[in-house]
Amino acid sequence: GTLDKLESIVGFTANLSKEQVRQQVREIGAAIFAAGQLAPADAKLYALRDITATVESLPLIASSVMSKKIAEGVSALVLDVKVGSGALLRSEAQCRELAETMVALGAEHGLPAYAVLTDMNNPLGTAVGNALEVAEALEVLAGGGPDDVVALTLRLAGEMLEIAGIDGRDPAQTVRDGTAMDRFRAMVAAQGGDLSQPLPVGRYSETVTAARGGTMGDIDAMAVGLTAWRLGAGRSRPGEVVQPGAGVRTHRRPGDPVVAGEPVFTLYTDTPERFESAMAELDGGWSVGERPPAHRPLIIDRITP
Repeated sequence: GTLDKLESIVGFTANLSKEQVRQQVREIGAAIFAAGQLAPADAKLYALRDITATVESLPLIASSVMSKKIAEGVSALVLDVKVGSGALLRSEAQCRELAETMVALGAEHGLPAYAVLTDMNNPLGTAVGNALEVAEALEVLAGGGPDDVVALTLRLAGEMLEIAGIDGRDPAQTVRDGTAMDRFRAMVAAQGGDLSQPLPVGRYSETVTAARGGTMGDIDAMAVGLTAWRLGAGRSRPGEVVQPGAGVRTHRRPGDPVVAGEPVFTLYTDTPERFESAMAELDGGWSVGERPPAHRPLIIDRITP
């Protein structure tokens, strides 16, 4: 999850007390931290969901997410609800119902909430993994990065400003003038992180090349996510240590021209015996054809109270 990604930064800790969170938000304006004891019953309920085949229950997902947000005491909330193959719930109808339920729960508890439905059929950006995604986030904060990551980040930031009632602020300007990067660096430093140290990269890598030329088709986000998991970027059991440098980098996006023999993906891991299962997971999750895939809008809809 998000914390695994940030904990790939040397020294970063997400274990903050409530008072540390309050002080950091007052002084810096941002904190990303583990839920800890904010909603202690949630962990027990999730364990029950895991053994009762209700992990995908819409009411239980909604209550799990919103219980923590309400317990945090936030004054407004923006939810990015993913839709498609890389999401927990794949159908747009289910995701819409989940978003509407969470927004309604917020309203019932005096918490203004917006939800943005966003496409996750193809991977967002070009990096899937822990340190790989942090590196990509730093590229965005520096004014670069993949167009889709930039567009979604600015849209969500704009939604947050609107629901908070803050006018006259342009998120894109904070990227251009360095304010956004400065705030991120200050947050990381406050939580013990050292961005002057290089981010970890898997010791071993394998490249997947295109067997033919043409146009890159859709890339199955779930297949790429499972490939990264096979490489060690995720856990197969609670408490397992993840590999911060494991993951997948994509070199071609859907609709890009592809030349036979050129690299399409690079896979990273610290344990080379993982490559076989990772390659098998990725196989069939992408294709090169004659025509570009159908366009899908990144932002599908916006749900408000």
